[in-house]
Amino acid sequence: MAVATTRDEGNTVRADGERPAGPDSGSASRPRKALTIGAVAKILSQEFDDISISKIRYLEDQKLLSPRRTQGGYRLYSQTDVERLRAILRMQRDEFLPLRVIRQELATGDFTGSRRGSEAAATRRAASVEAPVSMLSPEELLDQAGVSEGLLRELQEFGIVQPDRRDGRSVYDETDLEIVRAAAELSRFGVAGRNLRVFVSSADREAALLQQLVGPALRSRSQARRKEAIENLESLAAVCGHLKHLLLVRDLRRLKGN
Repeated sequence: MAVATTRDEGNTVRADGERPAGPDSGSASRPRKALTIGAVAKILSQEFDDISISKIRYLEDQKLLSPRRTQGGYRLYSQTDVERLRAILRMQRDEFLPLRVIRQELATGDFTGSRRGSEAAATRRAASVEAPVSMLSPEELLDQAGVSEGLLRELQEFGIVQPDRRDGRSVYDETDLEIVRAAAELSRFGVAGRNLRVFVSSADREAALLQQLVGPALRSRSQARRKEAIENLESLAAVCGHLKHLLLVRDLRRLKGN
């Protein structure tokens, strides 16, 4: 039996997996009615080939979306919900951001793109395990970080920055750039490159621990298992970073005398 559909300003409101919402009292004066999940999937499919009803439901399960529900339990999406979902999908596709980072971005309340410049996107890529990063020449790194060659040499000497070699020259990525920027900020307080070795040692030990946890999956021939392992690395890195920050705050609180 064919499924009946209703239409609102040219958009199909009834689609796969969801029952159409009934008339909305007082909606005649509203420019757009709420959309069902199927209609949202159809609208976004023009930009995102892999969008599906199940994917939208998954993002809702991850607390990234909160559409209104009818008394019968059917989802109704506003235009704001659609734009929020569009922003989520773009962050996944264009910036390879994990859901935990996307959740932080959405928490700012601005997901229209006004805050999403190329520099901010590069900073987020630098902090991601999975996202591909751009390569920089020494000159580009010095220019973008605003530091001296002397500081860069010092950071390399103590293993804080570890460039690759290509065609006989050192090259850096966006993560190196953010490391140099952080080191430069600490240098303003008198923290020298040799003092930063403690961070390298800590990171090495954490990386060794995580390798024990997900190493076998990363070496798997299964693409799905490898992808899951990389996602787990992202989550574990976030938890480790949060725990380390909390431990530091606890010690600093004691230092402060609280």
